[in-house]
Amino acid sequence: MSNTPDKYNFGMIGLGTMGRNLLLNMGDHGVAGAGFDTDASKGALLEKESTNNNLKGFSDIQAFTASLTSPKAIMMLVPAGKIVDDVIASLLPYLDKGDILIDGGNSHFTDTNRRVEELEAKGFHFFGMGISGGEEGARFGPSMMPGGDKEAYNVMKPILESIAAKVDGAPCVTYIGPGASGHFVKMVHNGIEYAIMQLLAETYEIMKKGLQLDNAEIGQIFTDWSEGRLKSFLIEITKDIFAYKAPGSDHLLLDDIKDEARAKGTGKWTSQVAMDLQAPIPAIDTAVSMRDLSKYKQLRVQAAALYHTEIVPLNVDKTAFIASLEQAFYFNMVISYAQGMHLLARASEEYKYNLQLGEVAKIWRGGCIIRSEFLNDIFNAYQNNAELPHLLLDNNIHQLVAEAVKGARTVLSATISAGIAAPAYAASLSYFDAFTSARMPSNLTQAQRDYFGAHTYELIGKEGVFHSQWVEKKH
Repeated sequence: MSNTPDKYNFGMIGLGTMGRNLLLNMGDHGVAGAGFDTDASKGALLEKESTNNNLKGFSDIQAFTASLTSPKAIMMLVPAGKIVDDVIASLLPYLDKGDILIDGGNSHFTDTNRRVEELEAKGFHFFGMGISGGEEGARFGPSMMPGGDKEAYNVMKPILESIAAKVDGAPCVTYIGPGASGHFVKMVHNGIEYAIMQLLAETYEIMKKGLQLDNAEIGQIFTDWSEGRLKSFLIEITKDIFAYKAPGSDHLLLDDIKDEARAKGTGKWTSQVAMDLQAPIPAIDTAVSMRDLSKYKQLRVQAAALYHTEIVPLNVDKTAFIASLEQAFYFNMVISYAQGMHLLARASEEYKYNLQLGEVAKIWRGGCIIRSEFLNDIFNAYQNNAELPHLLLDNNIHQLVAEAVKGARTVLSATISAGIAAPAYAASLSYFDAFTSARMPSNLTQAQRDYFGAHTYELIGKEGVFHSQWVEKKH
């Protein structure tokens, strides 16, 4: 006779890797959970892996919803886009007013805005929640970014806090804000993730082609870095990748992987909305572009043969240069976070999210993909000044950046001379140099716009807008 309960206080739709592991995490914390998937084998796997015998799999939507206590609380962990709307439509006939729906996928924030309005009008509670941490995070403690219906969040808060990653005893989940703010913050999280991953790829390129280090030497450098101020999830997995050989192989699996990177769209969305909000994020933009460029493998092979591009090994003291490289990576990483936080500040202002950026940094410190030692510095910066307009204006961050920028210049100068592509390194440093410039050459741009389009310009120390006839009209 089964000890599995007849009624469940939480439902999960989508029992793929993330959905199943998140529900298993809940089961570990005493939550009686029902999981739905059209593939019955996934429900069976859920039950098999359940440690407390308090989880049940369903492949019939009516039986699934009937098994839930009222008010029903259901999370969807399915691919973004139309499928989310399809799942909601399939659920509505079995829901009652006051029931709670949560979209835990990577939905575009504009879709979440629409769903908030539609479901609220029908009497349902709905919120979008970004979840980061991958398979392991979902199973043992993710970082979660819920935004939308605060009343619904407060109902779910005890469960979410119990399953979240913990840092210094604090759960890595907090109410983000109204509307689609949770999904917006998760989108920017992923944009920062893109940038840091691109920086790591470029660092690998510099060490391999410029310094001509072998995989073991590169792996050791990443191992050393993972124990210092660069300690982060992405550095940790990178060192692991440099130690992994497929069973029976005598070389790293990394060397067999195609140099064509894929993406699911969140990086692109981050760049698109940053353009709309006029928040420059060139490190993230460059990372998105490089993933796109990597896909043109055939064209790149043809161009390499045509231009006979030659990599010139760096003529440097390797020990000193690696120290500069650590500084450079640290500098560029800081710039990536700073650009992402600035975008969040602009979005908070534009969309009335009232984001608490210190709390965002706090919940990113554990469980999520971009967790790092540096997030403590970000958290402290916003603790010192919750209205900080830009991370680079914090006094402590200023000191850290000022000490590291020399390494960024040393490395970039060497790589450009050697013909080694380091576009995210270059974008980060150029952004910094422009941001810290009291006077940019944009006056020329305005003069040109007025010249060819009569778009007018403003003058220093003089109110109003002006237009000039730059050359004598031809008759």
